[in-house]
Amino acid sequence: MKRRTLLQLAGAASLPGLADLALAEDKYPSKAITWICPYAAGGNADIRSRQVAKAMSALLGQPIIIDNKAGAGGNIGTEAIARGKPDGYTLGMGNLAPPSVNHALFKKLNFDPFNDITPIMLIEKGPLILMVRNDSPYKTLKDLVAAAKASPGKIIYASGGIGGSHHLSGSLFEHAVGVDMIHAPYKSGSAAATDLMGGQVDFMFEQMYAAMPSIKAGKMRALGITSKTRSTLLPELPTMTEQGFPAVEVLNWQGLVGPKGMPADLVKMLNAVGNKALQDPDLKQKITSQGNDVGGGTPEAFAALIKAEAPRWAKVVRDAKIEPE
Repeated sequence: MKRRTLLQLAGAASLPGLADLALAEDKYPSKAITWICPYAAGGNADIRSRQVAKAMSALLGQPIIIDNKAGAGGNIGTEAIARGKPDGYTLGMGNLAPPSVNHALFKKLNFDPFNDITPIMLIEKGPLILMVRNDSPYKTLKDLVAAAKASPGKIIYASGGIGGSHHLSGSLFEHAVGVDMIHAPYKSGSAAATDLMGGQVDFMFEQMYAAMPSIKAGKMRALGITSKTRSTLLPELPTMTEQGFPAVEVLNWQGLVGPKGMPADLVKMLNAVGNKALQDPDLKQKITSQGNDVGGGTPEAFAALIKAEAPRWAKVVRDAKIEPE
């Protein structure tokens, strides 16, 4: 894209960061951008990556190609982001586990989550729901807690894998109740939910977007939500804090990141483009309809979130003696 066209686009979209970069870098972006998603195609991280990339591509005037590099709890794809050139042509999805949890979970990472990744912009934050199957004997959270205390080591909670938000939320709850429970990790959240519905496990914390269809269909019963306040989508559902478990406040989040060493003006421009993309009504609806909050904000605010989350989850991993498979 020629600088003249880029400046026109910047003016039309009211993106001063884009104009600043155009003055310094005559040719950016002059080709397709690669967006690395550290998770498999079809999952929420992949879907959201494609949605945000589409909106940003329209603003940048260049295609953004999604490259799924799944495995090792998001580490493989995140390492690929970290090893990319800091020229704006390698970007990616960063979420809770790789930058804020995996440093404590894995004995060795091939990247430094605090120094090898450049935070650009928070995309979204969303709570999880503690749910049981609809015919479960546990009608309320109080029922579940009472059963766990009456039979230590008998209640089973499922997750979509060790160290993910499902597991960490369950571990927080187990610690808050003060009774041993059994963790059953699955290969995915959908597999865990299938066994929950089939009665093989007792409960699980599920991300709201995945939980809502089963709850609305009457297949699952929601007992609590991990947000600070109640959700407008389920206003009758009390928070975990309201029910006596303030420690079980969890928000799963995703954001745009890049390799280390990205120039400040490039980060500023991409942040401006990303914030503009999040104002797209269709994209906003896709995020909020799942019970999530639209992100945005500065790179500095996103970096602060990542750093603030890290010690909290390190303590959970340490206290629960969580180890990767």
